[in-house]
Amino acid sequence: MDKCSGKSVEINIIQKITAYLRLLRPKQWIKNLFVFAPLIFAKHVFEYVYLKKVVAAFIIFCLISSSVYLLNDIIDCEKDRHHPKKKNRPIASGVISKVEGGILLAVLLPLVLAVAFYVERYFGFVILLYFINNVLYSFKVKHLVILDVMSIAVGFLLRVIGGALVIRVYISPWILLCTLLLSLFLGFSKRRNELVILETGAENHRKILEEYSLEFIDNMLSIITASTVMAYSLYTFSTNNGNYNMMITIPFVLYGIFRYQYIIYKKKEGGSPEETVLSDIPLIISIVLWGILSIVILYI
Repeated sequence: MDKCSGKSVEINIIQKITAYLRLLRPKQWIKNLFVFAPLIFAKHVFEYVYLKKVVAAFIIFCLISSSVYLLNDIIDCEKDRHHPKKKNRPIASGVISKVEGGILLAVLLPLVLAVAFYVERYFGFVILLYFINNVLYSFKVKHLVILDVMSIAVGFLLRVIGGALVIRVYISPWILLCTLLLSLFLGFSKRRNELVILETGAENHRKILEEYSLEFIDNMLSIITASTVMAYSLYTFSTNNGNYNMMITIPFVLYGIFRYQYIIYKKKEGGSPEETVLSDIPLIISIVLWGILSIVILYI
């Protein structure tokens, strides 16, 4: 029997509701905090009119990303069963069937798109483009070496662009560049972790892993790490109308990147960036201090 059908699994109503919530992957919503970047750097974070629009954009991105996760879980059900962690996902484990997941997707997706276009027309197009990018990733791009990680990076860029469009503010090219590099760093780190934890069975879970090697990914990470630090450093002393105080935040960025690399190489984690960030106290402290210091410098 196809375990993904869920027919052989007996569960109660509480387990079912919990499974549906897990299916939306709320832990991964942390990625959507990127929509707040334009609000912060445009210096509107304390203005209610702007803040409420970005909060709405954040919620919409959370729901559209959940739609994407739901679609991926349906498509990759059998492959996920070969993964030590993903095999416990609701559809892969059989707690929720593919049909039930499909019904939820059919309800959630049109609703989210309608609300997005209602909030702001151009923002609605960004949400639609985000979903299309992820559909292409799920069916084709995830099988193309390097482009698979770049597709993930595009998703982060669209979050930042969406955050700017919903409040109609200018977004610095430096912010977009830093976002691109950081998301590539996270993407290749994820691929490295998959190679390490899956070892010889990596291709059974994700065929594209046959095209990667630890040596190749380590070279990519070295290039991207240097580029990220350089791009952020250039941003801090080439913008803000000659105000160089943002340079003070560079050590926090350096520590955050180095700490993440420590987690990747020594703890052999990084397969789930959101879980890595939320579970590592030193990394959380570094990010929070960077955020507080940035706001103080920009606004005070």
